[in-house]
Amino acid sequence: MEERIVNYKCPNCTGPLRYDEALGKLKCDHCESVFTAEEIQAQMEAEKAQEQAQEDASAWDTSTMTENWGEGSEKLAVYNCPSCGAELICEKTAAAIDCPYCGNHTILLEQLRGALKPDYVIPFQVTKERAVAALKEHYKGKIFLPKTFKEENHIQEVKGIYVPFWLFDGTADADVMFHATRTHVHREGNDEVTVTEHFNVHRAGSVDFEKIPVDASSKMPDEYMDAIEPFNYSEMKEFSTAYLPGFLADKYDVMVENCSQRADERAAETVYRAMESSVVGYMGKVCVNKRIALKRGQVKYAMLPVWLLSTKWKGKNFLFAMNGQTGKMVGDLPVSLGRFWGLFAAITAPLTAIVWLLLQ
Repeated sequence: MEERIVNYKCPNCTGPLRYDEALGKLKCDHCESVFTAEEIQAQMEAEKAQEQAQEDASAWDTSTMTENWGEGSEKLAVYNCPSCGAELICEKTAAAIDCPYCGNHTILLEQLRGALKPDYVIPFQVTKERAVAALKEHYKGKIFLPKTFKEENHIQEVKGIYVPFWLFDGTADADVMFHATRTHVHREGNDEVTVTEHFNVHRAGSVDFEKIPVDASSKMPDEYMDAIEPFNYSEMKEFSTAYLPGFLADKYDVMVENCSQRADERAAETVYRAMESSVVGYMGKVCVNKRIALKRGQVKYAMLPVWLLSTKWKGKNFLFAMNGQTGKMVGDLPVSLGRFWGLFAAITAPLTAIVWLLLQ
């Protein structure tokens, strides 16, 4: 053993330990504590075990997940889209389907394997007729919209798909300090005096979260799924393949570990906003210090209903999405420059002629 042991720290004061030849032990020069090499080794192993236990305790619990789809699974298959890579779970009897993400018509058939069985499903409640009607209403008044977007046969291509979601349970503890101010104005003789009071406001508490949703499909833009939330969990059912006929189901391709950061961020932001909203009665407030600790719980896998229409216009993809339970909708639309400049010319030409006549 060398005279000085690098990274060996005193358990009492965390000072560095050195080997004392006269004592035949490790000694701390700060607090003069003395330890045998065996005692320090045991201490280090105990600390390592504790760190591992804490790491295990903070991990998401996925122990209940299974690949056993149960009764009805023999009627299902996975279709792999060679264009965008989407893996869609559908009935084996389907001869051909169109990919709802990219509109590709050539889908290859594979066996259903390696796919976790969902824990929950929210059945579709918005009919296709209602989704189509909402899309038509969405298009109304959009005079610069390309003609292809308004064609009836195009609108009818809306497809119902169960989008995969990880649902995260957990608790967020927050300890936040705010600097708040309150201002008063009064008169002293002819002078107007402004007095600003300063306060240190402390807020602490915890919020329990159940089923924080994070979509598990890389093809689905996260901002779209955030925009059509919330889903009503009171109508959530235990998963059954009986809900799938007539619809597609996207197979997850983003693992729990890669979605957990979004769940953490949503939990942390929510608990912070809860603390912030309780600071009332002040004219201004600024967070000066915050500590948020997350306790991760169980993760469940769910299929949530979405109506989709994917369209390509001049090399760019446009996506329309609707919550298949509540009808909440989001979508971006292109602008036809030909229509824009045509209308611009129709408006400006008469004005130009009038101005020219007035100047004569």
